Amino acid sequence: MIKFDNVSVSFPDKKGQIVDAVKNVSFEIGKGEIFGIVGASGAGKSTLLRTVNQLQRTTGGRTIVDGSDIGRLSGPELASLRHSIGMIFQQFNLVSTKTVAQNVAFAMEIAGRSREKIKQRVPELLELVGLTERAEVYPNTLSGGQKQRVGIARAVANNPKILLCDEATSALDPETTNDVLQLLKEINRKFGITIVLITHELDVVKKICQRVAVMDKGEVVEIGEVFDVFTKPQHEFTKALLSHTFDLDLPERLTSDPSKPLVKIIYNGDKAEDSIVSNVVKHYAVDVNILHGKIEYISDKPFGILIVQLIGAQEELDKSLDYLRKNTYRTEVINERN
Repeated sequence: MIKFDNVSVSFPDKKGQIVDAVKNVSFEIGKGEIFGIVGASGAGKSTLLRTVNQLQRTTGGRTIVDGSDIGRLSGPELASLRHSIGMIFQQFNLVSTKTVAQNVAFAMEIAGRSREKIKQRVPELLELVGLTERAEVYPNTLSGGQKQRVGIARAVANNPKILLCDEATSALDPETTNDVLQLLKEINRKFGITIVLITHELDVVKKICQRVAVMDKGEVVEIGEVFDVFTKPQHEFTKALLSHTFDLDLPERLTSDPSKPLVKIIYNGDKAEDSIVSNVVKHYAVDVNILHGKIEYISDKPFGILIVQLIGAQEELDKSLDYLRKNTYRTEVINERN
């Protein structure tokens, strides 16, 4: 559906120096995918996204959308393709002098839809996003989540094939973010719309995306299935970006005694739901103190980290560690003697 073919974007900054915002990016996004692009501020995420609808022109390479090199289109052809691409913005971009229904209708009016089609379509869209009862109110009476729902309704008004989301949840609280993400998943499932989501919020990618590209300084440094990238990052930047996501700090008093091993157990996939620690207690003469841990679901697959303290005779400790290493994704002693 979308192909970035060696795409580069450069432009002069305020001092006249050339900035390489995007550097030789190549990857494809399949039809019906929910695809995430993550990275720190200034990584080039939004610049790359905006080449998809030509809000940003490439200075090198090609962005191919639904088989068309969008850089070669102009006039009616470009306008037609843009109508097949919806966009959701961080700051909602609603018209304050128009009601909720009028804001949604406005996108269809620009696309040249008939009054009859607009009259039929707007109520359907408001029902889809759960705002039927707010049709005649103005944006200043809405919460942030409701404003974004209007933005989503407007973005899908013309039955787009692609939906671009530029930091669509960064202005929302966590609960509202979850509601908006569920709505986007439902739209993807119901209509098969390809969704490209730009965000610096890693939790958003975990909850909704199927694949993800990691950008740093204008380059894609890693790309793959979300579960694989989050659980087995390969690039040093990705590792640093994800490090705080699973941050499990412990006080020094717990890490200073190597005779009581502190063990970090990493569960991956179905084994994250197995009773591994209970089995250790049943089969070996050791006590297990659970000090820290959590299980997360990434792309609906469980991934867990647990830190435990093992107490017992050395022989039993060795047997326990051997069992853990054989039955978990990874087990490491974090206070091992040097």
